[in-house]
Amino acid sequence: MVIYKLLLKAAVLGALLGLYHKHLAQADDSITKPGCQSSCGNLSIPYPFGLSDSDPHCRSHINPSLFRVDCDNSTKPPVAYFWNKSSTIKILNISVEDHELRINTLIVRDCYNSSAYDASSSKEPSLWLADFPFSSTKNKFIAIGCDTAATFREIYGNFSFGCMSSCGRVSDVSNGSCTGIGCCETSIPKNTFNYRISITSFSNHSNVLGFNPCSYAFVAEIGSYNFSVGDLKQLNFNPVLRVLDWAIGNQTCEEAKKNSTSYMCTKNTICTDAENGHGYKCTCSEGYRGNPYLENGCHDIDECANSKNNPCEKICHNVIGSYTCSCPNGYHGDGKKGGGIGQGCTPSKLMVILVGAAAGIGAIVLLLLCWWLHKYTKRRREARLKQKYFQCNGGIVLQQRLFSIENNHMEKGKLFALTELDTATDHFNENRILGQGGQGTVYKGMLLDGTIIAVKKSKVIDIGQVEQFVNEIVILSKINHRNVVKLLGFCFESEVPLLIYEFVPNGTLYQYLHDPDKEFPVSWAMRLRITSEVAGALSYLHSVAAIPVYHRDIKSSNILLDERYQAKVSDFGVSRSITIDQTHLTTMVRGTFGYLDLEYYQTSQFTDKSDVCSFVVVLVELLTREKPISQLRAEEDRNLASYFIISMEENRLFDVLDKEVLDHGKNEEIIVVSNLAKRCLGLHGRYRPTMKEVAMELERLQSLQNPMVIRPNKEEIDCIRTEPICASSTIPMLMQLEAGIELTSMEEDQSLLSLR
Repeated sequence: MVIYKLLLKAAVLGALLGLYHKHLAQADDSITKPGCQSSCGNLSIPYPFGLSDSDPHCRSHINPSLFRVDCDNSTKPPVAYFWNKSSTIKILNISVEDHELRINTLIVRDCYNSSAYDASSSKEPSLWLADFPFSSTKNKFIAIGCDTAATFREIYGNFSFGCMSSCGRVSDVSNGSCTGIGCCETSIPKNTFNYRISITSFSNHSNVLGFNPCSYAFVAEIGSYNFSVGDLKQLNFNPVLRVLDWAIGNQTCEEAKKNSTSYMCTKNTICTDAENGHGYKCTCSEGYRGNPYLENGCHDIDECANSKNNPCEKICHNVIGSYTCSCPNGYHGDGKKGGGIGQGCTPSKLMVILVGAAAGIGAIVLLLLCWWLHKYTKRRREARLKQKYFQCNGGIVLQQRLFSIENNHMEKGKLFALTELDTATDHFNENRILGQGGQGTVYKGMLLDGTIIAVKKSKVIDIGQVEQFVNEIVILSKINHRNVVKLLGFCFESEVPLLIYEFVPNGTLYQYLHDPDKEFPVSWAMRLRITSEVAGALSYLHSVAAIPVYHRDIKSSNILLDERYQAKVSDFGVSRSITIDQTHLTTMVRGTFGYLDLEYYQTSQFTDKSDVCSFVVVLVELLTREKPISQLRAEEDRNLASYFIISMEENRLFDVLDKEVLDHGKNEEIIVVSNLAKRCLGLHGRYRPTMKEVAMELERLQSLQNPMVIRPNKEEIDCIRTEPICASSTIPMLMQLEAGIELTSMEEDQSLLSLR
């Protein structure tokens, strides 16, 4: 009886606690204080913001006037205004989580004549937001017009900026493009609180066009406005927002916490200082959500509420501020879902072998037992052999190095079974060989799901090659670039290590340049694109990747071409990662003769400029279609890099270029690329441009391919054929290419200058 009473009391207490918890959860879902209006029309008004006609406790007690919202109930639906209705600044969204305030955008308009659809010029009033600066990351300053110079000036600041927009005819303008033709845009500096916009004509309206009677300028949230050609005639301005950052007061977190009565961050919150150094922001701690400015506003997130989307695979237990996962009986693991989060729940394999011996069937049982022992021994032998191969092929080293990668969500490749790869490559049939090199043989294969793969198989087993194998996996696990061949997985179960890559169908760049059986013409545009893609990939490895990587073996046979003849950089066996503050690697000289940096060969110090040198040898191959080392050339010209530089210095550049380049490449472009190559082949690496600079220059040149109308400048061509080529001619020529100007006569040059 006593036990029954205790159980009954526990049940009643549990029910009461459940109701209380439900009551708290409902209260926690509120966005404002009790008794305060939480909306104006379609706008939710979370505390510390509050309506102007509400009780003062509904707004922040720190600078309450800044958090005042005026609700105009005369409209349907009602409209919320910032501070008061006369300000014309409408509030469209208030975010407590991001501490952002979205308000409507006002337009500054300047019309050229009274016949325009709006002949008046309007000026946006100054916005006095001493504590609410404009978001520098989410806003843009935009100007529209064909004769427009718009200026953004902070009223009490020390800076101003702007942009210019022009257009000759409607056909010059493109929808969605704000690059200076019909529309221009620029970024907003940090800590901009108030401003004034002005619009002027940079040619005094001398080129007034009928389709563009007015100019416009405004600040807008990125993505909220999309330029249309029709806006030049009449701006059809749908609701567009601009974003303000807001914070509490003008103290830092440390200063505000000293006064507990005025400090606004409640429990289960985190305080962070505002970017401009004035004010602080409160956010809910991890595992909580809600309004951090309300008492008990941050409530526990029930991660287990949604059975499909909760983080546990089987059983989920919600705790205050967090959760735990577990597995049911018959399973083992941490219970968390896979995909980089956890191990999940794996069924336990219980092997129960019942051996019954019966006198009458003893012979049969013994036969079955012998068969089972044979299979068991065979499996154990195979398992031990696979474990031996795993260790010999560097599996343990690879596990340690992959485990050290900081980004646990990084795609680290799949561990393939040897039987799967054996089937895919038809038992590594010689007819499936794609190519052979110093580090191994590459086979073409097809998985059971139809995926075409390339399997790289090492030739022999030695410590050096195992290190290269492991190094290539680690390097490729850190790289995610469209012009770098993708590593799909690896295999340790075979006698020699195997790497599995995406299949790149069109072979190597070396084959297209030097294989006589390849009759496919490598056009000038294709050559320029390939160099730009390879340079972009190397620039990514040097400058963008989380851990910089030196490739150390750039050559045309390590550049693959996919089905669209896009370049894929491959073979990272001798590549090395470096720390950000490291300037070079001191190693035993590795690489391919003809592509090797002479400075690296002499000093054994490999730098990023060494990769630049190797890449430019590939670039010269594309220009000349000559091999990097050739016995057919004179002894002093056998090295392609030296041959190319000597040809330029002796004014024989056009004599050594490939016929395809001469026939279809523009002389100006050829000169730019040649001068770039010459600068990169200098003996002293410190004077060479970086890979990032090379990539930017090639990308800029490639972007001018289409559309581009350029007629050769006769004086420039004559200079090329009669005078030595100098690097200083590259910059003005590239500027002419970028401008897209058709150079025809001195008179046209002068007229263009007068227009500018």
